[in-house]
Amino acid sequence: MHLRINSRHLEVTPAIRTHLEFRLERIRKHFDHVIDASAFLMVDKAKEKSLRQTAELTLHLKGKELFAQAHHEDLYHAVDAVIDKLDRQLVKHKEIIQDHHHDKNKVQSISQ
Repeated sequence: MHLRINSRHLEVTPAIRTHLEFRLERIRKHFDHVIDASAFLMVDKAKEKSLRQTAELTLHLKGKELFAQAHHEDLYHAVDAVIDKLDRQLVKHKEIIQDHHHDKNKVQSISQ
């Protein structure tokens, strides 16, 4: 999987990149057909501290894109939250794909 990281008002350090890649391994365990991932990390001047650090992540799958966004005081926690959100979306997508293929085989066996 190819990972592209963009940022605004933030320098992407090797530690941030390593943390993001490490957390993406969890997604690879569930679904290995991810073509590439795009991360957008930003720091805003929001009045609320909990909304200052933002992580957005888009996974490009075959025929579908999954997107999640998370805000937190700490960028590492925002990355963790966005990975959790995408992981839930990916598991749901995987179940839909497997159920779809399973129903297709069931219909063919009934018609024979």
